[in-house]
Parts: sequence; structure tokens; C-alpha cells
Amino acid sequence: MILYTFRAAFTATLTLSLLALFVFTAAAQTATPKPTATPVEDPSDEVIRVDSKLIVVPVSVTDGDGQPVLGLKDNDFKISEEGKPQVIDHVGAADQVPLEIALLFDVSASTDKMFRFEQETAAKFLKGVMRDGDRATIFSIGMTPTLVQPRDTSDKSVQSILSITPQKGATAYFDTVRAAADYLKINAPPGSRKVIVVISDGDDNYSIGVQKAQLAVERGVVDSKPDPELKRLASNVQKAQEKAKVSERVKVLKALQNADTVHYSINPGGSSYQLNQMSVFGQENMQTFADDTGGTAFLPKFLPVDGKDEFANNANMRKNGELLDRIFRQLTNELRSQYLIQYYSEAEFQANKFVKLDVGMTGRTGVKVRARRGYYVKN
Repeated sequence: MILYTFRAAFTATLTLSLLALFVFTAAAQTATPKPTATPVEDPSDEVIRVDSKLIVVPVSVTDGDGQPVLGLKDNDFKISEEGKPQVIDHVGAADQVPLEIALLFDVSASTDKMFRFEQETAAKFLKGVMRDGDRATIFSIGMTPTLVQPRDTSDKSVQSILSITPQKGATAYFDTVRAAADYLKINAPPGSRKVIVVISDGDDNYSIGVQKAQLAVERGVVDSKPDPELKRLASNVQKAQEKAKVSERVKVLKALQNADTVHYSINPGGSSYQLNQMSVFGQENMQTFADDTGGTAFLPKFLPVDGKDEFANNANMRKNGELLDRIFRQLTNELRSQYLIQYYSEAEFQANKFVKLDVGMTGRTGVKVRARRGYYVKN
């Protein structure tokens, strides 16, 4: 009996030992993975990175009657950069891309009877051209740029336009256009169509750059002589202002291009702008901004409304109102036919270089294409 008990105990102990050895061996084999060969890299799997930048080009297309050409696709357009054809990535139609409008009203010395007509027609224009997703921003052009209303709906914008009152004073045209361009650049949603519409004669005598040039001349004359010659002072001031205006024009145009913004203008002075050199230069400003950004500078031939014959004044007022209404309808057509072309430029240009663009149509004739002439390379 004792021998049987001893054998049973020995057998149980041996069994447990063998079982423990088996578990240990299996665990050791699991913890030590087999060495694997290092995979050979396939050169075809390398990621190729291309340093390219997105270029946005607003384009309006109208037919011979000034009506919008709708339904155009990517393959209807062609675009080249410095003479080199580019591959269009996407074309957004006007009814698919939100519109951001900055409307700028010149209130300086605008006390003529047409001012109210301009307000009412501009208000009707916004109401007709803007859709639910569009927004408008209102600025007034006076001694300083004034943000009358941040971007808002058409209903709110109409109220803001009609609330503007004319004033007598100097004009900071350049500063206001640049402020509007910067505002749209910062606040307009990405991928939207950005437009500035200016109702002004385009003249400037109070922007910061123009003031600085004038003050520099005045200080120089006063410092050189205790009793300066007024005639020479006036001549030098005028020359300094003209030089400063040319410089300011370049700065504003660069701000418009950097904001991908199209500049439109309506000159309420009409054909009378030719009466003095300042007015001629003002219209040239607006024409330059329109040509280089793809917009239009409207120069209506308004009839006089301040004569001695009140009946004639009223008749001319009515005709002027009809002309202004036609201009805003044409502007509406252009904006409704505006497309947003986007492509990626892989060219390497120096910073601040102006890159020339050329936009055209493929297989279409009898249409008018308006587009920006180029863009400035950003740092």
C-alpha cells in the first residue's frame, strides 16, 4: 500500500514537470519571432511633390448684344501664362459661385440732383443681381474710407445705400478702393467671385500718399525761404501730387490683383470729365483698374440738370435716370456671365513679378471676353 502511494505520487509529479516544460518551451518560441528579410524599396513608390500655386481668374463672357453667355464648360476656355498654355483645373459658373460685391459711393462734393437717382438705381441693381448666398459691403468715399456696412444681405445693403448722405469735402479715392480690396481679400469666403463697383469720378486729392507728397513740398519750400513764393509752391505741389497719384495707382492695382477682385466703375461726371486735367486723370484711373482686372469703366453722357429751365432739367433728369438704369442692367449681365477659372501654376517666378495672362475661347466667335491681365507673384 505504501509502495503504490509512492508510485502514484511520483507519477503525478513527473507529469506536472513535463507539462510545465512544454508550456515554457512554447512560450519561448512565441516570444522570439523569426527574423524577416528587409524589403527593398521600389523607386516607383516615391511621392513626387510639385511646388504649385492656385491661380484664380474671374472671366465674364457676353455676346454681341451684351447678353450673358451661359452654360460654358472647362473645355470652352483656354488660358496661357507668359505665353505658355495652362491646364485648367476647374471652371465655376456664375450661378454656382457666390458673389461678393463691395459698392463704393463717392460722397465728396456730390450735391447735384443726380445723387438720389444714383442711390436708388444702385439699390435696385443690388436687389436684382444678388442671390441668397451673395453678400454686399458698402463703403463711402470721402476724406477717409468709411465702412458704411460690413458684408450683408441685399435687403440690408439697400437700406445702407439709401441712408448715405452727400457731403462737401476732399476725396480719398485710392485709399478707399484699396481698403475695399483688402476687406474682400480677408472677409470674402474662399472660392467666391469678388467685385468692386465704384460710383465716382475717380479723382483723388486726399489719400495718405497724396497728402504726404504735398506736405513734403510745402515743408521744403518753407524751410528754404522764410517767405516762400506762392506761385512756385503751387506749381511744385501740383507736380508732387501728380507723381504721388501715379504711385498710388500702382499700389491700388496691386491690391486689386492680390485680392482677385474685378473693378467696375460708373462716372457720374459723364462727358464733363474732359473739362479739367484732374477729371481726365480720375477717369484714367478707373479705366486702368477695369482693363487690368477684367471689369468695365462706364462713362455715361449725362445731360445737364442744373440749368435755368426747370422743365428741361426734369426731362434731362428722367433721361439720365434711364441711362443709368441701362448701365446697371449691363453690369448685371456681365456679373451673371462671370465664370471663375482656376488652374495651378508650376512656373517659378521672382516675388512681386507681374505675370501676364491671356484668356480666350476655344471654337467660339462673336463673344466678348473680359478677364484680368495678370497677377503679382506673392512672397
